[in-house]
Amino acid sequence: MSDAHEASESGAATDATDAASNAAPDAAPVRAGDRIGSLDFIRGLAVMGILAANIVAFGQPFDAYMYPAAFMVDAGDPGGWQWITQFILIDGKMRGLFTLLFGAGLYLFMERTWARGGTRWRQMWRLFILMLFGMVHFYLIWPGDILFYYAIVGFAVVPCLRWKPQTQMTAGIVGYVSGALLYALMMVPLYLAADTALGAEGAPLADFGAELAQGKADALARGAIPAAMVANGDYAGLVTYRVTEQWYEPLSNVFFFSLETFPLMLIGIALYRTGFFSGGVDAARLKKWGWAGLIGGALCHLAIGLLVRAEGFTYYTTLAGFVGFAPLPRLPMVLGMAALLAVYSPGWTGWLGSRISAAGRAAFTNYLGTSIVMLFVFHGWALGLFGELNRPQLYGVTALTCVLMLVWSKPWLERFRYGPLEWLWRCMTYGKLFALKR
Repeated sequence: MSDAHEASESGAATDATDAASNAAPDAAPVRAGDRIGSLDFIRGLAVMGILAANIVAFGQPFDAYMYPAAFMVDAGDPGGWQWITQFILIDGKMRGLFTLLFGAGLYLFMERTWARGGTRWRQMWRLFILMLFGMVHFYLIWPGDILFYYAIVGFAVVPCLRWKPQTQMTAGIVGYVSGALLYALMMVPLYLAADTALGAEGAPLADFGAELAQGKADALARGAIPAAMVANGDYAGLVTYRVTEQWYEPLSNVFFFSLETFPLMLIGIALYRTGFFSGGVDAARLKKWGWAGLIGGALCHLAIGLLVRAEGFTYYTTLAGFVGFAPLPRLPMVLGMAALLAVYSPGWTGWLGSRISAAGRAAFTNYLGTSIVMLFVFHGWALGLFGELNRPQLYGVTALTCVLMLVWSKPWLERFRYGPLEWLWRCMTYGKLFALKR
């Protein structure tokens, strides 16, 4: 599972109450005093981390995200230590943080809506619009979209918003662990058949191993088709291919991703409601459990990474590492990161902290905007760097793009109420034009 499926902020009304609220105060911008600073700060770090996770899939064939041999040039990663470092610190963690924040954002939006007499239909409409953004992103810009999945899963989360926080937390943890175990059950047989002696000729899993070898060849061949179009600058052909050959992928992957996304959204809602992000939980306790989750989860990821390295970063070992082995230790690591950022972010009040928070306030624009920038960096009709850069060089592109996010977000928000796409999403949600300039 790729953080290439990684994303942004936290959904027409059909009854008289919502119709009246189109002109009511719930359509007003969030006041500075109403914002929870840690949410913006964490979101800002996450949107930059998401780019670090996605950059390989932007600049190389999609399979290279997990499988280093899919690079079109030498990966520039002797020993695979950069792969392991990203696997430990970035992959899945940024998506996890964003999913927690998305859940918190769903409830935060509904708090304001309920306070002004609105209903959950406002949120459902908002999510429908987000789904449309996701479809545009997938078909016209980049197939690593996560907005579509967030919207679809969000529809299922909305009926759970009135649950007690304890119920949401319990359901989220049980659901996440159950999903992680299911991922493992799906992936471990693939690993055993493809990357151990059990799949060798004459061994118990030999037939399955042969099927997997053919499946790998087919998957790489399918991935080579859009990769060639990107490299050659055939944008029209690429969009046609996505619409005619990959049209089903967003829907076909909903269940797979919902096993992680739905529980994490519930956990995010419960954390928000218990004051996790706003100083309502004892800081010493958050530090204790935050460091324990972060260090314990990181050590487990290191062990998985070393296993993958020992097997030579094969196709199915990397797949099993990402999808089968990592989800369970990822949860304490994601929660540990969230806890530590919630504790320490209030201290980041200088110029860098304010710019990270501004990037988080404009995370929707930064997320989609990054994909658009990458079109110009990598596609053959623009700079044409697709398939040309190794892993360290791709990280250089990441660093420059993160600087761009930090440079534009703060001065823009000093002059305007919202990021550009945040403003558009809000206007579409309420069916009216809002003042953009302060």
